[in-house]
Amino acid sequence: MGQVLDRLRDKQWRRKQIRRITDEVFDLYFKSDTGSVNLNFEDLYIGVLLVFNELNKRLPGPHIDPPSKDIVLDMMKENDLNLDGEIDREEFANFIKQLTADTFVIVSQGLIITLVAAPAFAMATKRATEGVPGVGKVVQRLPNSVYASLLTFTVVLFQQARHEFN
Repeated sequence: MGQVLDRLRDKQWRRKQIRRITDEVFDLYFKSDTGSVNLNFEDLYIGVLLVFNELNKRLPGPHIDPPSKDIVLDMMKENDLNLDGEIDREEFANFIKQLTADTFVIVSQGLIITLVAAPAFAMATKRATEGVPGVGKVVQRLPNSVYASLLTFTVVLFQQARHEFN
């Protein structure tokens, strides 16, 4: 799991992943036969939704909501370098890079909380349940690593269920 956290912190890796997703979305949904396409606001917002959909499929942790249309419109004005009212491929890539800058931080924080807090919580609950009749003997026989893994797995399942419910 340390490798996952290292990858999420590695800026170069993040940039490659974002660029790969951006290129896939652009090529699959917007590229014309001539090879060049400019996105108006509606196409850009659809592109943003598609990119966030891909991010949510590929990243562990909570679902990341895409920005509102107002935020996208404001950022479109900032990223339209040639001031033609449309976004080309490179402007789209820079736009998405800016838009997703905090995404990996949010995912990393969620993973750290799950992977650090859950085992600590497991050890505290193990000590607390050792005195409970019936349950205490079973808990005492489980190795700490197995108990911590079971509780961490349970926490992850509850997080996923909570996000699916919302």
